[in-house]
Amino acid sequence: MSETQPDHVPAALDLTLDGPALTAALVDFPSISGTEKPLADAIEEALRALPHLRVDRHGNNVVARTDLGRPERVVLAGHIDTVPIADNVPSRLDEEGVLWGCGTSDMKSGVAVQLRIAATVPAPNRDLTFVFYDNEEVAAHLNGLGHVAEAHPDWLAGDFAILLEPSDGEVEGGCQGTLRVKLRLTGERAHSARSWMGSNAVHAAAPILAKLAAYQPRRPVIDGLEYHEGLNAVGIEGGVATNVIPDACVVTVNYRYAPDRSMAEAEAHVREVFADCGVAEITVDDHTGGALPGLSHPAAAAFMAAVGGAAKPKFGWTDVSRFSALGVPAVNYGPGEPLLAHKRDERVAVERITHCERRLYDWLTA
Repeated sequence: MSETQPDHVPAALDLTLDGPALTAALVDFPSISGTEKPLADAIEEALRALPHLRVDRHGNNVVARTDLGRPERVVLAGHIDTVPIADNVPSRLDEEGVLWGCGTSDMKSGVAVQLRIAATVPAPNRDLTFVFYDNEEVAAHLNGLGHVAEAHPDWLAGDFAILLEPSDGEVEGGCQGTLRVKLRLTGERAHSARSWMGSNAVHAAAPILAKLAAYQPRRPVIDGLEYHEGLNAVGIEGGVATNVIPDACVVTVNYRYAPDRSMAEAEAHVREVFADCGVAEITVDDHTGGALPGLSHPAAAAFMAAVGGAAKPKFGWTDVSRFSALGVPAVNYGPGEPLLAHKRDERVAVERITHCERRLYDWLTA
């Protein structure tokens, strides 16, 4: 099988299948980023057949919801795209109860759980919104959840959100923000044989590197979760020729920050750290805010009681950030194993799928 979309695409989804079988069906329904339309069509068709749901669509993003007048609304969200297929479609179930295939972990097992809850919980104790969105695995400006948030923010309104990203069946609260900046240093060119006639911009980066080496990251506790920030050089560029003193150098720095800091505060902090380092210009290259876990919310507390275990902080970034920007606290909770995401041997234990579905079912029907 090549790393392109297979020619055969199934025509429909059967929501009467159990979670593992539905996951296999979703894996066998290829949806590489940018090619999600057939799967979005099938999801929309399957959900419209459920009389207790109102279904809307924006592009290849499908949103379904109950409207029972419950005092709380919970959003269950998941992306329907995958990275390119790598000889790992169709799916394969082995004798040890492990399902193999592209997207099994990230995150068609989570999408299967969403669909199963949509089909089997017609009268939940909280109103539910189900969001299935495209283009998560590619550039941020293509992200379907972001498009829905811009065009129809009311579709994503809720008191609490769960993103079914792979978390190995454990709750990961919120996510940290990520800021990438480019620090530009200047000097003066000269022949390296007469270096005293110039000013070496690469050498001028020394104060920046010293600051980074000595930096003590914050470890704030939010809703009982200890986050761990990080400020690190992730790239350095400079040099003209092997016999020329460079007159320019750029150090790229990535700041991973806890969700109690706003985007403006994170940027201000980075500028303050390097204020006395002789930087000619600081340019923001990429920036996405974090998300508060919201574990103190009653819905979140009830959710934690239902799923059991202890929540963990999410150090990486996920789309829970988009919910946080809308004022909706969010967590990551899905059956997939995050360390297996995007791998050629991507897989998920079927027990994890069943476990996550059962915990959500119990919470929403108690």
